[in-house]
Amino acid sequence: MGGGLADIGAEGILLAGAGRAILLQVADPRVGHGVADHSDFAQRPQDRLRATLTYVYAIVYGTDEQVAAVRRAVNRAHAPVRRNPDDATKGYNAFDPESQLWVVATLYDTAVTVYEQVHGQLDDDTADRMYLDYARIGTALQLPADMWPADRAAFAEYWSAHVDRLRPDEKARKVAEDLLYPAGGPALIRLAMPLARFLTAGLLPDHLREGFGLEWTPRDDRRFERTMRWLGRVYPRLPQRIRHWPRDYYLSRLETTPAKSSGRAGNA
Repeated sequence: MGGGLADIGAEGILLAGAGRAILLQVADPRVGHGVADHSDFAQRPQDRLRATLTYVYAIVYGTDEQVAAVRRAVNRAHAPVRRNPDDATKGYNAFDPESQLWVVATLYDTAVTVYEQVHGQLDDDTADRMYLDYARIGTALQLPADMWPADRAAFAEYWSAHVDRLRPDEKARKVAEDLLYPAGGPALIRLAMPLARFLTAGLLPDHLREGFGLEWTPRDDRRFERTMRWLGRVYPRLPQRIRHWPRDYYLSRLETTPAKSSGRAGNA
């Protein structure tokens, strides 16, 4: 049966939500403090995106060998990401199933949000298959299968409760600044950042947009709606080889240089 994650997950337009997913992740201090303390985000802010994409594409589309490679790399990189509670933090552990649940939840909700902005609402059968498929991204690591909410209604309750209590702290805001205003990196990435910032702000819940200090006006809201309508007209008409290029690129990199590509997946 089609319509699940394997059919939708290759769409490159989902990358429009990358900034949203990362900011949602780091707004939870159990994730954000680990990223801030153990990631060279300021020097290479795009590496977390590259690592996450490599991991997700390998889990969904990769060979058994590729899946094993990214799992080893993620677990190896996650091993030092732990800290006991102290005056500066409530503590974190990258192997914590609750933290992994939240990361997968942000990837799932962001994918659905972006996809439906561009393609329109998913039908119930497709949405259900995609939802169940997404659990694999977490259960390939330390997320027990029974921790993934049983259905989309249960997920909506979990999501709403979790998002409502998120308040970005100083470390989360610093990660967001490093991500959205990179000091270095390829010129093409820097040129794309104004659009990336705009899409990230537009896709975030209102209180998190404000919590990260991202300005947003009614005019921005209208521009965002026009941008999404334009993407909805143009993107589906692109050839599949262009729409699926990110998946094919990252999987080819994993096949060619597995140690380098999958090694950065530890920030997934």
